Amino acid sequence: MPQIEIINKDNKSAGTAELPDDIFGVKVNKALLFEVVHNHLANKRQGTAATKTKGLVSGGGRKPFRQKGTGRARSGSSRSPLWRGGGTIFGPQPRDYSYKLPRKIKWQALSAALAGKFADKEVVVIDDLSITVPKTKAVMTLLKNLGLNNVLIIVPEKNEALELAARNIPRVGVARVSELNVYSILTHEKLLISKGAIERMKEAYLG
Repeated sequence: MPQIEIINKDNKSAGTAELPDDIFGVKVNKALLFEVVHNHLANKRQGTAATKTKGLVSGGGRKPFRQKGTGRARSGSSRSPLWRGGGTIFGPQPRDYSYKLPRKIKWQALSAALAGKFADKEVVVIDDLSITVPKTKAVMTLLKNLGLNNVLIIVPEKNEALELAARNIPRVGVARVSELNVYSILTHEKLLISKGAIERMKEAYLG
Protein backbone atom coordinates (compact mmCIF):
# COMPACT_ATOMS: atom_id res chain seq x y z
CA MET A 1 0.00 0.00 0.00
CA PRO A 2 1.23 3.53 -0.77
CA GLN A 3 2.15 5.54 2.31
CA ILE A 4 1.84 9.25 2.97
CA GLU A 5 2.98 11.53 5.76
CA ILE A 6 0.35 12.88 8.14
CA ILE A 7 0.66 16.48 9.29
CA ASN A 8 -1.02 18.48 12.03
CA LYS A 9 -2.54 21.96 11.95
CA ASP A 10 0.92 23.48 12.50
CA ASN A 11 2.26 21.71 9.38
CA LYS A 12 4.42 19.37 11.44
CA SER A 13 4.74 15.63 10.99
CA ALA A 14 2.26 13.49 12.94
CA GLY A 15 3.16 10.04 11.61
CA THR A 16 2.27 8.19 8.42
CA ALA A 17 -0.85 6.63 6.94
CA GLU A 18 -1.40 3.77 4.53
CA LEU A 19 -3.53 4.67 1.55
CA PRO A 20 -5.66 1.88 0.03
CA ASP A 21 -3.98 0.64 -3.14
CA ASP A 22 -7.35 0.01 -4.83
CA ILE A 23 -8.12 3.73 -4.55
CA PHE A 24 -4.86 5.67 -4.67
CA GLY A 25 -2.75 3.16 -6.60
CA VAL A 26 -4.84 2.49 -9.72
CA LYS A 27 -3.87 3.44 -13.27
CA VAL A 28 -5.08 6.88 -14.37
CA ASN A 29 -7.42 6.62 -17.35
CA LYS A 30 -7.78 10.13 -18.82
CA ALA A 31 -10.48 9.10 -21.30
CA LEU A 32 -12.57 7.75 -18.44
CA LEU A 33 -12.10 10.96 -16.45
CA PHE A 34 -13.21 13.01 -19.46
CA GLU A 35 -16.37 10.92 -19.88
CA VAL A 36 -17.36 11.25 -16.21
CA VAL A 37 -16.70 15.01 -16.12
CA HIS A 38 -18.75 15.39 -19.32
CA ASN A 39 -21.58 13.47 -17.68
CA HIS A 40 -21.37 15.62 -14.54
CA LEU A 41 -21.60 18.87 -16.52
CA ALA A 42 -24.39 17.54 -18.73
CA ASN A 43 -26.43 16.59 -15.66
CA LYS A 44 -26.06 20.13 -14.32
CA ARG A 45 -27.39 21.79 -17.51
CA GLN A 46 -30.79 23.39 -17.12
CA GLY A 47 -31.84 22.81 -20.72
CA THR A 48 -34.27 25.74 -20.67
CA ALA A 49 -33.05 27.52 -23.84
CA ALA A 50 -35.96 28.06 -26.21
CA THR A 51 -36.89 30.03 -29.33
CA LYS A 52 -40.34 30.63 -30.83
CA THR A 53 -41.34 28.72 -33.93
CA LYS A 54 -43.81 30.03 -36.51
CA GLY A 55 -46.69 28.61 -34.49
CA LEU A 56 -45.56 30.30 -31.24
CA VAL A 57 -45.01 33.85 -32.51
CA SER A 58 -48.02 36.08 -31.85
CA GLY A 59 -49.91 37.50 -34.83
CA GLY A 60 -49.86 36.30 -38.40
CA GLY A 61 -53.34 34.84 -38.34
CA ARG A 62 -54.45 36.60 -41.53
CA LYS A 63 -53.02 35.92 -44.97
CA PRO A 64 -50.85 39.04 -45.67
CA PHE A 65 -51.98 39.46 -49.32
CA ARG A 66 -54.02 37.62 -51.92
CA GLN A 67 -52.67 34.45 -53.45
CA LYS A 68 -52.40 35.65 -57.07
CA GLY A 69 -51.95 38.82 -59.04
CA THR A 70 -49.42 40.70 -56.86
CA GLY A 71 -46.27 39.47 -58.59
CA ARG A 72 -44.89 38.34 -55.24
CA ALA A 73 -44.25 34.87 -53.92
CA ARG A 74 -47.36 33.48 -52.27
CA SER A 75 -47.41 33.67 -48.46
CA GLY A 76 -49.84 32.43 -45.87
CA SER A 77 -48.52 34.16 -42.75
CA SER A 78 -46.43 37.20 -41.83
CA ARG A 79 -44.86 35.07 -39.08
CA SER A 80 -43.13 32.78 -41.55
CA PRO A 81 -39.42 32.24 -40.71
CA LEU A 82 -38.65 33.95 -44.04
CA TRP A 83 -40.21 37.19 -42.83
CA ARG A 84 -38.81 39.73 -40.41
CA GLY A 85 -40.43 39.15 -37.02
CA GLY A 86 -41.26 35.58 -37.95
CA GLY A 87 -40.46 32.35 -36.14
CA THR A 88 -37.13 30.57 -35.90
CA ILE A 89 -36.33 27.45 -37.90
CA PHE A 90 -34.81 24.57 -35.90
CA GLY A 91 -34.11 26.77 -32.86
CA PRO A 92 -33.36 25.26 -29.43
CA GLN A 93 -36.26 23.88 -27.43
CA PRO A 94 -36.35 22.85 -23.74
CA ARG A 95 -34.73 19.45 -23.29
CA ASP A 96 -33.10 17.24 -20.68
CA TYR A 97 -29.35 16.83 -21.23
CA SER A 98 -28.78 14.45 -18.33
CA TYR A 99 -27.85 10.81 -18.79
CA LYS A 100 -26.73 8.00 -16.51
CA LEU A 101 -23.40 6.23 -16.32
CA PRO A 102 -22.88 2.79 -14.76
CA ARG A 103 -21.90 2.92 -11.09
CA LYS A 104 -18.78 0.89 -11.86
CA ILE A 105 -17.60 3.52 -14.34
CA LYS A 106 -18.09 6.31 -11.79
CA TRP A 107 -16.18 4.36 -9.16
CA GLN A 108 -13.28 3.66 -11.52
CA ALA A 109 -13.11 7.34 -12.49
CA LEU A 110 -13.18 8.45 -8.84
CA SER A 111 -10.30 6.11 -8.02
CA ALA A 112 -8.38 7.35 -11.08
CA ALA A 113 -8.87 11.00 -10.05
CA LEU A 114 -7.63 10.32 -6.50
CA ALA A 115 -4.72 8.23 -7.79
CA GLY A 116 -3.74 10.99 -10.22
CA LYS A 117 -3.68 13.58 -7.44
CA PHE A 118 -1.56 11.28 -5.27
CA ALA A 119 0.88 10.57 -8.12
CA ASP A 120 1.27 14.32 -8.70
CA LYS A 121 1.95 14.88 -4.98
CA GLU A 122 -1.19 16.97 -4.62
CA VAL A 123 -2.65 15.07 -1.65
CA VAL A 124 -2.17 16.32 1.92
CA VAL A 125 -3.38 14.23 4.88
CA ILE A 126 -4.04 15.98 8.19
CA ASP A 127 -4.61 14.31 11.55
CA ASP A 128 -7.50 16.52 12.66
CA LEU A 129 -9.82 19.01 10.95
CA SER A 130 -12.22 19.68 13.78
CA ILE A 131 -13.53 23.25 14.03
CA THR A 132 -15.96 24.08 16.80
CA VAL A 133 -16.89 27.62 15.72
CA PRO A 134 -17.85 28.36 12.08
CA LYS A 135 -15.39 31.22 11.57
CA THR A 136 -13.88 31.82 8.13
CA LYS A 137 -10.73 33.25 9.72
CA ALA A 138 -10.00 29.93 11.43
CA VAL A 139 -10.05 28.03 8.12
CA MET A 140 -7.99 30.72 6.37
CA THR A 141 -5.37 30.55 9.13
CA LEU A 142 -5.23 26.76 8.86
CA LEU A 143 -4.80 26.83 5.07
CA LYS A 144 -2.14 29.55 5.35
CA ASN A 145 -0.17 27.40 7.83
CA LEU A 146 -0.34 24.50 5.39
CA GLY A 147 0.52 26.64 2.35
CA LEU A 148 -2.75 25.81 0.56
CA ASN A 149 -5.10 28.13 -1.33
CA ASN A 150 -6.84 26.19 -4.13
CA VAL A 151 -7.93 23.10 -2.22
CA LEU A 152 -10.75 20.61 -1.75
CA ILE A 153 -11.13 19.63 1.91
CA ILE A 154 -12.39 16.06 2.29
CA VAL A 155 -14.04 15.06 5.57
CA PRO A 156 -15.52 11.69 6.65
CA GLU A 157 -19.00 13.00 7.41
CA LYS A 158 -21.03 16.18 7.83
CA ASN A 159 -19.01 18.94 9.48
CA GLU A 160 -21.35 21.91 9.56
CA ALA A 161 -18.94 24.31 11.29
CA LEU A 162 -16.19 23.65 8.72
CA GLU A 163 -18.58 23.82 5.77
CA LEU A 164 -20.00 27.16 6.92
CA ALA A 165 -16.54 28.57 7.65
CA ALA A 166 -15.11 27.61 4.26
CA ARG A 167 -18.01 28.45 1.95
CA ASN A 168 -16.99 32.11 1.44
CA ILE A 169 -13.32 31.39 0.68
CA PRO A 170 -12.55 31.49 -3.07
CA ARG A 171 -11.18 28.27 -4.62
CA VAL A 172 -11.84 26.29 -1.43
CA GLY A 173 -14.43 23.53 -1.24
CA VAL A 174 -15.54 21.01 1.38
CA ALA A 175 -16.79 17.54 0.43
CA ARG A 176 -17.88 14.58 2.49
CA VAL A 177 -16.64 11.15 1.43
CA SER A 178 -20.19 10.13 0.50
CA GLU A 179 -20.60 13.04 -1.95
CA LEU A 180 -17.10 13.11 -3.44
CA ASN A 181 -17.04 13.39 -7.25
CA VAL A 182 -14.46 13.52 -10.03
CA TYR A 183 -15.33 17.08 -11.10
CA SER A 184 -14.67 18.53 -7.63
CA ILE A 185 -11.37 16.67 -7.36
CA LEU A 186 -10.07 17.80 -10.74
CA THR A 187 -11.13 21.44 -10.40
CA HIS A 188 -9.04 21.94 -7.25
CA GLU A 189 -5.25 22.05 -7.23
CA LYS A 190 -4.75 20.16 -3.95
CA LEU A 191 -6.71 17.73 -1.77
CA LEU A 192 -6.65 18.15 2.02
CA ILE A 193 -7.92 14.88 3.46
CA SER A 194 -8.50 14.23 7.14
CA LYS A 195 -7.17 10.99 8.63
CA GLY A 196 -10.74 10.02 9.45
CA ALA A 197 -11.77 10.49 5.82
CA ILE A 198 -9.12 7.97 4.71
CA GLU A 199 -10.65 5.38 7.06
CA ARG A 200 -14.14 6.28 5.86
CA MET A 201 -13.03 5.75 2.24
CA LYS A 202 -11.84 2.25 3.11
CA GLU A 203 -15.24 1.44 4.60
CA ALA A 204 -17.35 3.09 1.90
CA TYR A 205 -15.39 2.11 -1.21
CA LEU A 206 -13.79 -1.19 -0.22
CA GLY A 207 -16.03 -2.51 2.52
